[in-house]
Amino acid sequence: MDWFNTPDEPEKKAAPAAPLLVSELSAIISDLLDDPRLQNVRVRGEVTNYKHHGSGHRYFSLSEKGGGSTAAVIKCVMWRSDADRLAFRPEEGMEVVVTGSVSLYAPHGAYQLRVRSMEKAGLGEKYLLLEKWKKELAAEGLFSQERKRDLPAFPLRVGVVTSETGAVVHDIRNVITRRYPVEIIISPTAVQGEEAHGEIAAAIRRLSGIADVVIVARGGGSFEDLFPFNHPDVVRAIASCPVPVVSAIGHEVDITLADLAADIRAPTPSAAAELVVPDRNTLLLQLAELRDLMGSALLGRLSWAKEELLGFRDRLRPRRLAQKIEERQQFTADLSDRLERAFATRLERERLLLSGMKTALEGRSPRAVLARGYCVAEKDGTIVKSTGRLAEKDRLRLRFYDGSSQVIVERVDHDGNV
Repeated sequence: MDWFNTPDEPEKKAAPAAPLLVSELSAIISDLLDDPRLQNVRVRGEVTNYKHHGSGHRYFSLSEKGGGSTAAVIKCVMWRSDADRLAFRPEEGMEVVVTGSVSLYAPHGAYQLRVRSMEKAGLGEKYLLLEKWKKELAAEGLFSQERKRDLPAFPLRVGVVTSETGAVVHDIRNVITRRYPVEIIISPTAVQGEEAHGEIAAAIRRLSGIADVVIVARGGGSFEDLFPFNHPDVVRAIASCPVPVVSAIGHEVDITLADLAADIRAPTPSAAAELVVPDRNTLLLQLAELRDLMGSALLGRLSWAKEELLGFRDRLRPRRLAQKIEERQQFTADLSDRLERAFATRLERERLLLSGMKTALEGRSPRAVLARGYCVAEKDGTIVKSTGRLAEKDRLRLRFYDGSSQVIVERVDHDGNV
């Protein structure tokens, strides 16, 4: 039996919960919005109700582009400290990508997206595309320092690729006209827009064969404005240009792939114009200095030649010449005497030397020995040096100082007794 819940006793109801304060409910909602999935999120949408407050803060809403009246909307705020870093001015209807966190704005009891950074939609994709192009073109060697060319010293025609309606073309004309007037050939093109890269590449190719140097230029602009100058068509057109190319695109801090491919990069269009032509006033000053140097060198040469001529004239005067000839004759006569005396002395010394050698040789001659009463015995044409070669009846030839005789050996004594 259920003693605690009989049919006769009604069921007890739970006591109602105490009502929450508004601040307590806001705290609960705030805790729920601290979900990590709602922090540091990236959201893409269309800017609406944009307001730039006097304090520097930015207030706007993001809605899904093309969503119509039923599109989801979220309110956004961007504090001044973050808004000051914006590289562009947001406008109504602009599609952007924001990064921020969802938070509760307690005074209005509404949630909002607190934005820390903002970029134009598609900009991130363009940055990725830029890096892809940069790697591909670098692999082709289009940015190599080895292929960079020197600018011509005195160009006759300067080609300019830029918008014919912008201030850039006027700046370039003014600088070239002031420094060194040459023919300027404008190859007009669009410098921004989705199809601008094709026009820029075509404008560069049009100058092939008719310009000595080419300037590719445009004024400053945003990353998107300068993006056509990163396109591979423009880079390849610059690299294949038969004459040197100077790039002057955007401000000095803006670097495009066209700048990397160009032979020289200039910080501004006016600086590019100064690079491609010399300064006429500087050239005139250098010519004046060279003229002075040549004049000084010529005067020095003439002075030296004058001194040389005076010296020749002095040396060729009749009296001076006769004196020189007489001096040379006397020197020649003295030299001849010295040579004769030296030759005679040397000849006498050599004669005495030969006489002594003759006496020495004659003293050692066999004839001198024979002259002292000796003779030489020969047997069969060979000199007999020992009695061992002799025998009785041998026929010998005896040589004397003044002749020879034939003898026959009668006896041979080997003991040395005669």
